[in-house]
Parts: sequence; C-alpha cells; structure tokens
Amino acid sequence: MGEEFDVYIEDTDGTVIIDEAMKAQPNGFIDLWLPRDKNYRIIIAHDGKIVESEFSTFKNDGTCITTMQLTENKNA
Repeated sequence: MGEEFDVYIEDTDGTVIIDEAMKAQPNGFIDLWLPRDKNYRIIIAHDGKIVESEFSTFKNDGTCITTMQLTENKNA
C-alpha cells in the first residue's frame, strides 16, 4: 500500500482545489483530476519533507509530472 502525503493545490485566483491527505499508488504516483485550462500551485509534504511547484492544465501540457522531489522542510 502507498504512503500518505499532504497535498495542497490552489489556482491562480487563490481558490483551494485540494487540501487533504492522499495515499500514493504502489508505483509512488498520486492520481489527480483537475479542471482544464488553469494554472495551479501545488505543495506536497511527507515525513518532514516538502516540495512546491507550479503547473498548468492547458491542451498541450503534460499530464504526468515526474520532476517534483521532496526535500527537507527548512520551515518545520
């Protein structure tokens, strides 16, 4: 069974889309379905580590983000 991560996503208007603990699949991926044609900010945290990034869901954007890596949370 996958690990649990704290996932926070908001759009550029500041509307919170997701703010919950989510379990990763056995392959380590977290499956998210988000509205199209928007820009988002995402924060993922787990076990004292965190990653923050921006992404979008426009027509030619990738549907799989594999570049986000958790690092030590210096604010914890």
